[in-house]
Amino acid sequence: MTATTYAVSGMSCGHCKATLTKAIGELDGVSGVEVDLDAGHVTVTSAAEPDDALIAETVDEAGYELTGRV
Repeated sequence: MTATTYAVSGMSCGHCKATLTKAIGELDGVSGVEVDLDAGHVTVTSAAEPDDALIAETVDEAGYELTGRV
């Protein structure tokens, strides 16, 4: 398993956390999503190296902005 942490802006509440957990969690190969609202980080656990472009697109479609890996 690989854990990759991303910086995401625009998250502020439990709804944000639930939205991103669901959206990213539905991607192929993703086995877990941890959202840290205070730090502005989202950690994605996957079987292989995640597709950063796909993660960024998913975050963007959910209404947030992925600003890079941490």
